[in-house]
Amino acid sequence: MAQTVGRLTELNVRRAKKPRLYNDGGGLYLQIARNGSKSWIFRYGAQGRRYHGLGPLHAVSLSEAREKARECRRLLLQGDDPIAARRQRSAAARLEAAKNMSFAEAAAKYIKAHGAGWRNPKHRQQWANTITAYVEPVIGKLPVAAIDTALVMRVLEPIWTTKSETASRVRMRVERILAWATVHGYRAGENPARWRGHLDHLLPPLNKVARVRHHSALPYSDVPSFLAEIRKRSGLAPKMLEFCILTAARTGEAVGAEWDEIDLKAGVWTVPGDRMKAGREHRVPLSDRTIEILRSLPAGASDVFSLGDKAMWKLLARMKRTDVTVHGFRSSFRDWAAELTDYPNHVVEMALAHAVGDKVEAAYRRGDLFDKRRQLMNDWAAFCTSPRVVSIRRGAKHA
Repeated sequence: MAQTVGRLTELNVRRAKKPRLYNDGGGLYLQIARNGSKSWIFRYGAQGRRYHGLGPLHAVSLSEAREKARECRRLLLQGDDPIAARRQRSAAARLEAAKNMSFAEAAAKYIKAHGAGWRNPKHRQQWANTITAYVEPVIGKLPVAAIDTALVMRVLEPIWTTKSETASRVRMRVERILAWATVHGYRAGENPARWRGHLDHLLPPLNKVARVRHHSALPYSDVPSFLAEIRKRSGLAPKMLEFCILTAARTGEAVGAEWDEIDLKAGVWTVPGDRMKAGREHRVPLSDRTIEILRSLPAGASDVFSLGDKAMWKLLARMKRTDVTVHGFRSSFRDWAAELTDYPNHVVEMALAHAVGDKVEAAYRRGDLFDKRRQLMNDWAAFCTSPRVVSIRRGAKHA
């Protein structure tokens, strides 16, 4: 019986020089190219028209090539295509390698992917700085697929009570990086950095860990002249302070404002619950002046103002206004509403995102009195831009 496999010998392989195919049998061939290089191929299919490379001779010996050819024949018997099987193995290997991507690598890719949409270089730098300072020392070298709740807590716990605003931003940025990694197939499962229904059971709300202090407030009658002075100043900090005053927002809510929270057409700023002291979503009506401020801001960054926590405090320091605080303007708003308007107390309290009394709490849960609060905030903006004290007594009809 003629030999059908194992026709070549080590000596044949070593001495062969002429460019051609040398048949070892069973579909295995030694291929010599015109430049003299030698490699192994497996031929199969109709009339042997499919060529499956098995590797160069310097890396694959005759015996190893025969073993590879034997595996190819086994695949064919199972109805599998050797080339397709190799592609599947390569794809699986690439996927496995991708799953080993570190968190630091994922963070860098996320920032690069979104950087084109961040026209403000400072915003990009803030992202990179917070990840480098607070996240990478803890989980930067770990595979992004291995990040779980316990590791996220190791990042957040040391700064949650001491750097609350920064901790909130770090959590949000870790959540977005992990979401990006999940969409790209680098990890699977729930996002361990999500707040609602997850970390909110493990960490106290930011308002519970913030130090309670009394804030110096400017008399409401002085607010219009103060804002007139503010508007004479250039830069983002004066605009952020005026925005904060006109919306009666807390400092952290204004500093953390993002464009995807704001609907300029509808005139609404929706602050998510994880950034609110009460832990629930708060809709803020935007007056015409507030919208004018927003439209004047640079576009491109995801953050509305792209300024740090102390920007407004530093502005007041430059103005030598040590007699007031940013948070104190909420008290100015509250005093104005009580003294110069007839708006019901619970409408004003809702504008400040305060918890209201038991009697109206049920009503609050059914609705947020948004239309009533819109008129209130429009009146506040009109007062703040007025050159003299104006008494507004039309609030009673909004009770």
